Amino acid sequence: MNATPNNGAPGVRRFPPGFVWGAATSAYQIEGAVDEDGRGSSVWDTFSHMPGKVQRGDTGDIACDSYHRAEEDFELLDELGLGAYRFSIAWPRIQPTGRGPVNQPGLDYYRSLIEGLRARGIAPVATVHHWDLPQALEDRGGWASRETAGRFAEYAALLAEALGDQVAMWITVNEPKQVAHQGYRVGTHAPGKTDFALAAAATHHLLLGHGLAVAAMRSALPGRVPIGISLDIHPIRAADEDALEAAAAVDAEQNRIFLEPVLHGSYPEAARAELLPPAELIEPSDMETIHAPIDFLGLNYYTPHYVRRGDWDDLRLGESPLPGHPGVVDFVPPELPCTVMGWVVEPDGLYDTLCALDREAPRLPIYITENGCAADDYVSPQGDVNDRERIAYLEGHLDAAWRAIQDGVNLSGYFHWSLMDNFEWAYGYQRRFGLYFVDFETQRRLPKRSAGFYANVAQTNELAPSKGALHARVLATVHSPLS
Repeated sequence: MNATPNNGAPGVRRFPPGFVWGAATSAYQIEGAVDEDGRGSSVWDTFSHMPGKVQRGDTGDIACDSYHRAEEDFELLDELGLGAYRFSIAWPRIQPTGRGPVNQPGLDYYRSLIEGLRARGIAPVATVHHWDLPQALEDRGGWASRETAGRFAEYAALLAEALGDQVAMWITVNEPKQVAHQGYRVGTHAPGKTDFALAAAATHHLLLGHGLAVAAMRSALPGRVPIGISLDIHPIRAADEDALEAAAAVDAEQNRIFLEPVLHGSYPEAARAELLPPAELIEPSDMETIHAPIDFLGLNYYTPHYVRRGDWDDLRLGESPLPGHPGVVDFVPPELPCTVMGWVVEPDGLYDTLCALDREAPRLPIYITENGCAADDYVSPQGDVNDRERIAYLEGHLDAAWRAIQDGVNLSGYFHWSLMDNFEWAYGYQRRFGLYFVDFETQRRLPKRSAGFYANVAQTNELAPSKGALHARVLATVHSPLS
């Protein structure tokens, strides 16, 4: 029985039988070996080598060298006692130019990876696309071109035919919003474009690629292997009633522009026109294709966003202009803690998002496919990494997940981001999200204190009683359109 003592402090919080505990990574962030075994170049290979694009000029050329250290990384998963491992398959390892025949050594690598996981009783959860688009396809227009959506479906079908049902779950695309927005609109991620029209086109073609891939994979896969998509959703909090309309618009532009097409087959009316794909880009069957039923929804959750009315010419502490919404600002409530990324730590945002998704798509299984915390981790003179901030973050967010389950949300699993420190995109190696500390000079993996905490949760399927307050509750006056 789940226990809650009379004083209100939570007791043992048990998760349902069969709840999936996992950790997540992605190919470009950990593999390295970018020039080996026939791998082609990706947009991130190109982008990371452009001066000024990544902190300190870091690249993923070596990263965690996981391409050569798979056995070592299997041991990390074993130590944690996890039942699943989410990884991504590098498109340029399978098709170096994004089309044409399979590069057999690349395919063999992933087959070996999957077999190694299966041999240890760990379910392989494969992401088909985690941002490493072949550069050759970007040269032909990238995700702003409809051709890429079709090529993506062909690639997904190749994977389904070759790896079949040895993969326990398939995720088509990870965070299409970040590809469209950071990759094509503001240029902070690969391929580094700064064009609203390209970003609007990429939005549609990423979603179309997802829908086409679902159909192609279902045709190729034996039996009913679950297929879904991972979306990053940030609840938008309005500080007061004056900001409710702006919060609803931001929610449409940041969350619903990807969520609604997948769940309902339409784009949100509240989003600004310049962010939406133009009508001439959308062919008659596109929305039906995008809206094809999925077997689960992957949720990547890190932080909420707060908005209020504000003067762009006289910003207060913690405020920044909200692009496209004059007179409205993003702000960071001073009473809430933040990670080193500057992201507000608010577990109730996860709870609210899970409940909202469950209401919108009743009984659709939800997996938290990413959740985690960057911290200023370092190895102490005693050889330990005491990442207390990450443990507090984990405890609060796992409690939020548990509370959502108690309230009827069909939450089926949790994947911590990430298994180990890695190449954190434009931050390079200057942000650490891992349960394992990586010394990038020696490639030594060292368990952080959080690894022991998470291993205990995964192995017991329960969250032990908290020794202190889990987190501050959000004020009742705060409103989230998503919830």
